[in-house]
Amino acid sequence: MNQLLPTLLWTFFGFLLGSLPFSVWVGKLLLGKDIRQFGDKNPGATNVLRAGGPLPFALALMLDISKGALPLGLAVHIFGVSGWAIVPISLAPPLGHTFSPFLNWRGGKAIAAAFGVWIGITLWMMPVIAVPLLVILTLLIMPSGWALMLALVGMLAALLIWFDDPVLLGVWAGQTLLLAWNHRADLAERPSLRHNKPKEKLR
Repeated sequence: MNQLLPTLLWTFFGFLLGSLPFSVWVGKLLLGKDIRQFGDKNPGATNVLRAGGPLPFALALMLDISKGALPLGLAVHIFGVSGWAIVPISLAPPLGHTFSPFLNWRGGKAIAAAFGVWIGITLWMMPVIAVPLLVILTLLIMPSGWALMLALVGMLAALLIWFDDPVLLGVWAGQTLLLAWNHRADLAERPSLRHNKPKEKLR
């Protein structure tokens, strides 16, 4: 019970921060464009790239990653939140990104926010595993949702081998369910190797 109120407060903070549509705001403020009119219409950083190039994309991507990293970094490493309380706090930023009240409870696919969560919890350890996996698999497999799912399987293997912590498995399971839901259209298609087809960008 001692952690109930802090857990609720951190979860609310994580959801609120996650719900901030930074990519949409970068598009409007820096580019004068609605990025939801580009590409797959998703309010995420990849459509900032399509609308305005690499520099606005880098800004939007870092802001979206920070939505996951900041609340977890503060809660875990500064305020000492531990145990199963980490799980709802970890799910809050990607849920906020997916169901943003600033976008009429709609949002993006939450890959960057979910990635930021692992930075907040493990600092560099999980990112050095997740990033190469996701990049390599995205270059090899289409649609990108299947590449993401295979990268998550690789992350699970890393968690089982190097991290003896069931709480992190809970974080992984919750994120995997949410990301699978967000990429359900991709997962409804049969996965295939890209061969010489045009590369599909991450969303």
